Amino acid sequence: MKKNEFCAVIKYLHMKGLTPKEIKAELNVHSISAPAFAPVYNWVDEFKRGRTATQCDAPCSGRSIEVATPEIINKVHDIVLTDRRVKVRELVEATGISHGTVISILHEQLGMKKLSAR
Repeated sequence: MKKNEFCAVIKYLHMKGLTPKEIKAELNVHSISAPAFAPVYNWVDEFKRGRTATQCDAPCSGRSIEVATPEIINKVHDIVLTDRRVKVRELVEATGISHGTVISILHEQLGMKKLSAR
């Protein structure tokens, strides 16, 4: 069974009044790939708090995961081509993204590396 199917079964058994321990025992009878006790307990706890969705992998709202958009990558590339001695700190200020993301764009996306040091 898939994770979402387990979540739906856990919700059903919780609504029948079973405890997390009883739910875990019931899931073990039906499937070898049943989740451990901790996830069962957490899902039951979520349902007690009023969660209605059985979509356990629902995307979280908030900040996007991907910051390195093509526009930002192109902006970093253009700045570096204009001034090859530009500092990472200046790129951070120009683009408004984190230091680590700028380093990631330079090394992974653009394939650039530091060629010399003092």
